[in-house]
Amino acid sequence: MYTHEYNIITAGAQPQEAKGALILLHGRGSTAHNMIGLANEFNVKDFAIYAPQATNHSWYPYSFLAPVQDNEPALSSALGVITRLVKQIEADGIPASKIYFAGFSQGACLTLEYITRNAKQYGGAVAFTGGLIGEELNLANYAGDFNNTPVLITTGDPDPHVPLTRVNESVEIITGMQANVTLKVYKGRPHTITQEEIDLANELVFKN
Repeated sequence: MYTHEYNIITAGAQPQEAKGALILLHGRGSTAHNMIGLANEFNVKDFAIYAPQATNHSWYPYSFLAPVQDNEPALSSALGVITRLVKQIEADGIPASKIYFAGFSQGACLTLEYITRNAKQYGGAVAFTGGLIGEELNLANYAGDFNNTPVLITTGDPDPHVPLTRVNESVEIITGMQANVTLKVYKGRPHTITQEEIDLANELVFKN
């Protein structure tokens, strides 16, 4: 088993001059550099962009539906990387209310898990095909108030890695914590990010 080095790729504006910050979390087998490319599709022109790189190109070794202990210590280490990054961004002068998150697949699961364990008013979050993590969801892990943070969750139906039942369960929990959640389900869509989803993210989350 493994833990993650603190390895962050940055792009965009300097934090001191940025209108906001965007944290991008890549999927299994992908890279931080790929996610930096995705940022070019979003309305984040004056943002500071941060993309952590997972050790072994994977945030945790098994399915997000595996028992949590099977994905340790990698999962806790991954959440720790985001916690450290958020603190760094805040120390650089960007408040949580101007910090945005976006992730795909495994990175989408990690995005939702982090923000729901640390719910507060963020700028917004986009989870392209993901849900909360664990064989059974431990509601004791989730605390806070999103205070109407916009959260977009998109998925295919069926998706080979992310069952719609878990997506729906995640939406219910996050909505109950006062997030402004939009769920978009695409029948028969392959495991990818479509232009329509990017357009929706710009419309609902990256509105500045």
